[in-house]
Amino acid sequence: MQSDNKTAAILVIGDEILSGRTREGNAHHLAGVLNAVGIDLKEIRVVADEQNLIVEAIRALDSSLGGRYDLLFTSGGIGPTHDDVTADSVAEAFGVGIEMHEEALAAMRERWEKRGVPVTGNRLRMARVPLTAELITNKVSAAPGFHIGNTYVMAGVPEVFRAMVDAILPSLPTGRTPVSESLDINRGESDVADDLKSVADEYTDLSLGSYPWHRDGSYGTVLVVRGLDGARVAAAMADLKQRIGM
Repeated sequence: MQSDNKTAAILVIGDEILSGRTREGNAHHLAGVLNAVGIDLKEIRVVADEQNLIVEAIRALDSSLGGRYDLLFTSGGIGPTHDDVTADSVAEAFGVGIEMHEEALAAMRERWEKRGVPVTGNRLRMARVPLTAELITNKVSAAPGFHIGNTYVMAGVPEVFRAMVDAILPSLPTGRTPVSESLDINRGESDVADDLKSVADEYTDLSLGSYPWHRDGSYGTVLVVRGLDGARVAAAMADLKQRIGM
């Protein structure tokens, strides 16, 4: 599908995701948000809580560092524990220092005092932000994310992550929202593969896909046509229906 929309990647950071202890949902949520505002998500990558891997991934994905995509969104690794190394990794990737951010610290201290939570060295870690980065506000727990280059660094806790996404959404570059049509048929993928390819070859500006299913002893395929021009999508779906005899 040809598009002038901005491109994006999501980098999910955390051993708990890779071990299977935690079911990842932040990328799924953000993918829907990006699609709705016309940003083309091209890649989702998951890496462990290892600084060298995070640095490598950021440099590969953020176009401001020579990477592939216009925008990069990260999830995880900005908490208070020893294995939360995302902030340090981002600082290294961008070649800047890292320090306690006074605005972030003030917001967290205010929240801690209201809740009677003691200030500890571990909690203070969450106020460490790479130099030149801008804060991403967090209405849920006060500890912020941050934005540097084309990278948006956000928490891994789903409720906090969603609050941060809401905070940055008004500033993101919007594009054309894709239109899609789907067709659910009781036939296998192999039965319709040739027809699907023929339509795809004719409508090169669109994205066509097939997704098999199996339920209640039956099987079939969902055929999806997706693009930026609703009329073209409708025409391609009509052509596909005719080719498969519907």
